Amino acid sequence: MANLKDNEEKKPNKFRSGYVALIGLPNVGKSTLLNQLLGYKVAIATPKPQTTRFQIRGVLTGEDFQIIFVDTPGIHDAKDLFNRLMVEHALKAIEEVDSIVFIVDVTNRNSKAEEKIIEILRQANKPTILALNKIDLIKKGELLPMIDFFSRIFPFKAIVPISALERDGLEELIKEIVETLPEGPMYYDAETITDQPQRLLAAEIIREKIFMLTRQEVPYSTTVVVEEFEEDPERNLIRIQATVYVEKDSQKGIIIGKGGQMLKKIGTLAREELEFLFGKRIHLEIWVKVLKGWRKEEKLLRRVGFPLV
Repeated sequence: MANLKDNEEKKPNKFRSGYVALIGLPNVGKSTLLNQLLGYKVAIATPKPQTTRFQIRGVLTGEDFQIIFVDTPGIHDAKDLFNRLMVEHALKAIEEVDSIVFIVDVTNRNSKAEEKIIEILRQANKPTILALNKIDLIKKGELLPMIDFFSRIFPFKAIVPISALERDGLEELIKEIVETLPEGPMYYDAETITDQPQRLLAAEIIREKIFMLTRQEVPYSTTVVVEEFEEDPERNLIRIQATVYVEKDSQKGIIIGKGGQMLKKIGTLAREELEFLFGKRIHLEIWVKVLKGWRKEEKLLRRVGFPLV
């Protein structure tokens, strides 16, 4: 007859679940980390700061856990309405989650801005893990003083060095995140990777290509609205009609390009990636329109579908 200790050892681990915010300064690799953790692209990522504009959720389900990640815009000193709303989305996420992963780019430190985020974390009073990202780009000797510094200024549950791009340290990060979660139910079925609608992902992929291919203020003055998203299962086809809104006529000219070449390039790259993500043929039409001052007025932000906090 098995004794009580044997029975205890055979008990399965209790299921843990919860919401986890990915926060940090702009361009530290939050969206890249989310995509790598999920093994699927749910958030656009570019080398330019402030690519992410609102909360994006990704779901990672394991044998005894479910983590709902909330990717947030970078926290920065915002002056205009649009950027203030982006930061508010990040701060709102911190209020609503069970735990937090604070991501720091070890190659591009900004101590003053990091200290402001540490202050936000103190007020939030939630279990927080520090992920030191891009460790593949520095020497080991540079990493230890950083770990020592951060361990002294805030009681992190864990400090995990990672390289999101190289997938280094991600298993350890997941393990530490699960430890911060309460026992709870499975919020989404095991196959769900994101609750983001396909039409929103399509708009974001088009916007990502604009970010990658245009310069200066153009990508920041641009937003994309998918007007039509129609599936044709018999032909394994999705028809997408999207409008790119810009603030000035000159920006419209840049996005269309000479003889329509830039818009064609944006459309081709977006279509190819959407076909890969959705596993279907894509018929994509993109129009470009000027909507002056759309980033400065709440009614115009609503019109282009930007979620107000």
